[in-house]
Amino acid sequence: MKVQELPETNNIMKKEIKFSLVYRDMWQSSGKYQPRVDQLQRIAPLIIEMGCFSRVETNGGAFEQVNLMYGENPNIAVRTFTKPFNEAGIQTHMLDRGLNGLRMFPVPADVRKLMYKVKHAQGVDITRIFCGLNDVRNIIPSIKYALEAGMIPQAALCITSSPVHTVEYYSGIADELVAAGAPEICLKDMAGIARPAFLGRLTKAIKEKHPDVIVQYHSHSGPGLDMASILEVCENGADIIDVAMEPLSWGKGHPDVISVQVMLKDAGFDVPEINMKAYMKARSMTQEFIDDFLGYFIDPTNKHTSSLLLKCGLPGGMMGSMMADLKGVHSSINMTLKSKGKEPLSIDDLLVMLFDEVEYVWPKLGYPPLVTPFSQYVKNVALMNVMMVIRGEGRYTMIDANTWGMIQGLSGRLPGPLAPEIIELATSKGLKFSEEDPQKNYPDALDTFRKEMQENGWDCGPDDEELFELAMHDRQYRDYRSGVAKKRFEEELEKAKSDQMAQQGLSEDEIKKIKRAKAEPVTALTSGQILWEIDPVLPCVAPSIGSKYSEGDGFCYISTPYNTIERQEILLTGKMIEVCVKQGEFVRKGDVLGYIERI
Repeated sequence: MKVQELPETNNIMKKEIKFSLVYRDMWQSSGKYQPRVDQLQRIAPLIIEMGCFSRVETNGGAFEQVNLMYGENPNIAVRTFTKPFNEAGIQTHMLDRGLNGLRMFPVPADVRKLMYKVKHAQGVDITRIFCGLNDVRNIIPSIKYALEAGMIPQAALCITSSPVHTVEYYSGIADELVAAGAPEICLKDMAGIARPAFLGRLTKAIKEKHPDVIVQYHSHSGPGLDMASILEVCENGADIIDVAMEPLSWGKGHPDVISVQVMLKDAGFDVPEINMKAYMKARSMTQEFIDDFLGYFIDPTNKHTSSLLLKCGLPGGMMGSMMADLKGVHSSINMTLKSKGKEPLSIDDLLVMLFDEVEYVWPKLGYPPLVTPFSQYVKNVALMNVMMVIRGEGRYTMIDANTWGMIQGLSGRLPGPLAPEIIELATSKGLKFSEEDPQKNYPDALDTFRKEMQENGWDCGPDDEELFELAMHDRQYRDYRSGVAKKRFEEELEKAKSDQMAQQGLSEDEIKKIKRAKAEPVTALTSGQILWEIDPVLPCVAPSIGSKYSEGDGFCYISTPYNTIERQEILLTGKMIEVCVKQGEFVRKGDVLGYIERI
């Protein structure tokens, strides 16, 4: 008797799934800073060589502002990073916050328009536009601006889990965004808390109505649902999946490309192969960047997953800032409890209280999706409530102006109704609620910024990109131009290094010894009194930690006992890691004046 052979369903190839590497977001979800331009230039060829990415996220929110903060021109960084991908035929994409552009608060319309022209000229192909409130009034203008500038507008749905955030709610928004000209929809699961089956139903609803629209899924690994979610959206028609790579995958970041590729390949999807030799090189280089300086600003807990995130719905990337907030108020809260004769609370006790309070206040504030900046607003209200309740005072006694703006509707329409007590509190303060288009609250401003550029003698740059940076990040841009940002960052880095060594139990003398071992001493060439800020021949500025010198630069002047003034020069190129003498101090020939680390 012949046994009937069953068809091998696993050999039936399903649709093609493409991968996008979120190299920018990998860093943002891990820590404070992004790689320098020279590092981005080095990693790009390896990402291309991996051969599995059709897209790479190159810039956007919390990229350019961060570059400015450590004294680097973000326009150079974007152009440098996008160029090799453009040449290789890999699409580049950025993240923008709709009404907020690339920052945390609203942007005038003329600055938003300029953003797309600048970014297209710099080599960015796709802009992922999201509104933290999913208000289409904040997204649709950006779709129009992007199309006019020649970019591909990908409209994002900020996904969360609440009674008001249903499949019907999201698919209705998608209909409006597609009608406005968006050829792509992103399901932005910013906290990774969306339930997999829900995401499958939503993907299916969008693809059934708009089969030609590309659906890209973006998730974080925080609570551990992301792999199941990826499989669900792919089974229901998704086209592109955002992925990360080691050593910045998983934790509060994103799933690793290898795991996603293996899972989807086994499920029968057509997925690209990965050049593992290039993967390992890129992995090693990314770790090199962490070891260089970026790791000093990465909270170790961001490498962990936490099911607690499902309870409060906050993005995993906020865990670091939340823990910092709690540590900042911990001692104060326990002093209050002690004065009341109550037992002190541990950090874990406070964390659970904060999560419970977020869960309590979120529906009362109208269920804003917990994504930047609204996740910060809700968290701040919850934190202040916890502190006030412990002190025996009422809730909502400390709400900042930005949060009130969200409550009033100045940033857009909240998804759910406000609780009566919130409405009553706002009314008692004389605050008015708005249903107007939020953009009307923020008039055009480019002419003012252009005038400032002219007055300072600053070049607006190719395609007005320098003008754009000033208009988008005015305070950070001014600090960048003045050199204040770079100096501040170098001081911050030195402090971070010292703090890390102190956490390892090293004494101050041991820390100095470690630093000095990597540096070279600057020794006095003669005896006398140290002088700075005088200019008998060439200028000499008082040094600070992080000050950079080239060989032949002046370090100080020394007034000798023989009524001569000698110029002390630096004999190497490097940065100052320790200054050992003060203005007016007497030194002997051979004394150490400071330590410089070669660069």
